[in-house]
Amino acid sequence: MDLRDFVDALLRFESVARAEAPAQQWVKNRLHDFGFDTYEWTADPARLAEHPSFPDDPDDPDDIDTANRPSVAGVVEFGDPDAGPTLVLDGHVDVVPADRELWSHDPFLPDWDDEAGTVSARGAADMKAGVAACVFAALDLRDAVEAGDIDLDGQVVVESVVGEEEGGIGAAAAALENPYPFERDAALVAEPTRLKPVVATEGSVMKRLRLTGRTAHAASRWRGVDVIEKFEAIREAFFDLEAERTDAVSHPLYDYPIPWPVCVGRVEAGTWASSVAGTLTAEWRLGVAPGETVAEVEAAFEERLSRVVADDEWLSAHPPAFERFSVQFEPAEIDADEPVVESLRAALRADGRDDDPVGATYGADSRHYVEAGIPTVLFGPGDIDQAHFPDETVEWEEVEVARDVIRETATRFLQSR
Repeated sequence: MDLRDFVDALLRFESVARAEAPAQQWVKNRLHDFGFDTYEWTADPARLAEHPSFPDDPDDPDDIDTANRPSVAGVVEFGDPDAGPTLVLDGHVDVVPADRELWSHDPFLPDWDDEAGTVSARGAADMKAGVAACVFAALDLRDAVEAGDIDLDGQVVVESVVGEEEGGIGAAAAALENPYPFERDAALVAEPTRLKPVVATEGSVMKRLRLTGRTAHAASRWRGVDVIEKFEAIREAFFDLEAERTDAVSHPLYDYPIPWPVCVGRVEAGTWASSVAGTLTAEWRLGVAPGETVAEVEAAFEERLSRVVADDEWLSAHPPAFERFSVQFEPAEIDADEPVVESLRAALRADGRDDDPVGATYGADSRHYVEAGIPTVLFGPGDIDQAHFPDETVEWEEVEVARDVIRETATRFLQSR
């Protein structure tokens, strides 16, 4: 099986949340066939319920669904594995659902365009091609050692984890309770970074806003209190705060038009077209800069909401609810002089590519490893702009380049001590 066959087969699994097991069994079988020592673990919902990334009540962890959701890994050893470092190459197998009506083809039947040099399928960019690049980079390194081209001590771990889109279930479990009988010195997560080394990832907090107005018949709407008008005032205040934070919160790796984005991704209001809307629910994602905490940003938006409420007689008498929901991502950052970053940058330079570290406006599983004291860099094929999109596509040349650069990174890292 070559890299293309591996990617094609993996893309055919509809590995959405809670349905990852068939794909993971296939990956584990392939790792075994390739000669890796394989590992498997399932997250403990009680441990995750205590983790700040997960919103569930620590006294009721059953809401976190981890059953039949294994994460798997393969380990390849070189020379004296205890005499050298251990590098983890990590990727997630779970994908977001695909709205088939918006796709030009079945999202789980890969569409290969050999003329354009692309493959399109759900998970092509985010991030099954990255998982495959890690597997074959480790195989290439083993082949080079066995051929006598390189002399190395240490080991490489290739992970395929679950639940990244739900806060990092597999990676959080691996960070909290090491599933291996050895320590991990560094990690590379093959998220779609357009072959750029990402050393800082943004955090986010999800908040649900609930407002109450007063319904009235459309024919006498002046008797009601239109909750949509109240929401518009809050929305304007939040985007004003976003603009203020763009000016006030700076980071050398974040040269984006809106570095700490605020997004209201879902709004539901009213019950009937002929009635003034009396209820509204809005779901927000608030960006958190490296160096900040989720709690600090959450407090800033709560304070801005309180100003709007104080200036409005109705809202003062009927205060809105503004509560966390879903998953929270703390930001993460490592120094550019960490050995794993230096190894990656050297590998990029050797391939004639830009090695300047950058920051990402999204969160990733890297934060769990960084929090556990494992320096972790993001690097992989594809563009985050393709993630979660209809006709999600990755350029095949980038996948091949990622394979080569990751192999060279692992070589340099294992030689670093």
